[in-house]
Amino acid sequence: MKKIILVLTILLLIGCKTKKVINEPVEIKYIKLNNDEVSESQKKKAYDLGKRTLMICNTSKFIPFNESEATQSVIQNTTLEKHSKICVIYRGRYGNFKDLKLVEIIKDNTQNELIFRYKAIFDHSNANKELRVTLNEENKVSSLRTMNWTDVFKQ
Repeated sequence: MKKIILVLTILLLIGCKTKKVINEPVEIKYIKLNNDEVSESQKKKAYDLGKRTLMICNTSKFIPFNESEATQSVIQNTTLEKHSKICVIYRGRYGNFKDLKLVEIIKDNTQNELIFRYKAIFDHSNANKELRVTLNEENKVSSLRTMNWTDVFKQ
């Protein structure tokens, strides 16, 4: 009986032996940039294209992107029909679009893109919307997204 308890105790101690932990370096995917780290032309381009996108709701004047402004996928996905659906919802809930306020700029290291986070300002005070304009390395819009505003950046 003593031998069985001794063997079980030894097996238990061997089984609970800690294993060597290997720490792999974590790649930093997103970096928050200061406004002065990004050129004025990039900030202006992101602002102008973002504002143009939301101003469609006020003016009903759809101006499609051209190939010098946006990637092919953005050009194909921004249609009058999609804008009309979104504008009906936004005008009903939030009123007219007024302006964009740049809150932060995020650098995506994996795809080498700049993400401009704008807070969209509408007539109604209950509007809490965000517009993200993503510029790729060629300074073309590679993504336009609207979502509910959160103070913390989440992809």
